[in-house]
Amino acid sequence: MVRVLVVHDEGLLRSALVKLLGSDEGLEVMSLSPRADVPDHDTWQTEVCVVDGDCLEGPEAAPGAPFRARWGDRLVVLTTPERPGVLRRAFEGGALGLVDKDASAERLIAAVHRVAKGERYLDEPLTVALLEGAEMPLTTRELGVLSLAAQGSPVAEIAARLHLSRGTVRNYLATAIRKVGARNRVDAIRIVQNAGWT
Repeated sequence: MVRVLVVHDEGLLRSALVKLLGSDEGLEVMSLSPRADVPDHDTWQTEVCVVDGDCLEGPEAAPGAPFRARWGDRLVVLTTPERPGVLRRAFEGGALGLVDKDASAERLIAAVHRVAKGERYLDEPLTVALLEGAEMPLTTRELGVLSLAAQGSPVAEIAARLHLSRGTVRNYLATAIRKVGARNRVDAIRIVQNAGWT
């Protein structure tokens, strides 16, 4: 019997995933909101954690972040090809399974069983998106400046927080806009957020 923890921020979808996975006799499923404190893995003794990719925020969202510290060694992330940044962070963070949210129930169940054995599972529709996510066009500094702009920080405040001149901040913003093919700062923020790069 494989013990599975489902983490999703929407209760109805979390319940549906529990029911779906619970339809497999080889899986024992429980669920948790991502905002809840994660219990000790020894207490829950879960072997696989299935997490909605949109729940991977905060410190876990940084590239290469150790998701295992929070969700355990065997992680399956649910996401879409339209979110290559989420895919990249999940992959670099140690997720063994990446499953398209449009996948069939059988594919999700197969992914859970593969990951339970310590094997990697990558849903075919996500392969190209994962490669695209590896090609994020912005530098760390450009992304940081754009992220602060997305929070509503004016150029002067961004400059002060990052110890840069206002002109340098404007240059980073202009370069970021150009690199993502945006019309303006707001469009660049939208493109970067929709891709899951922030």
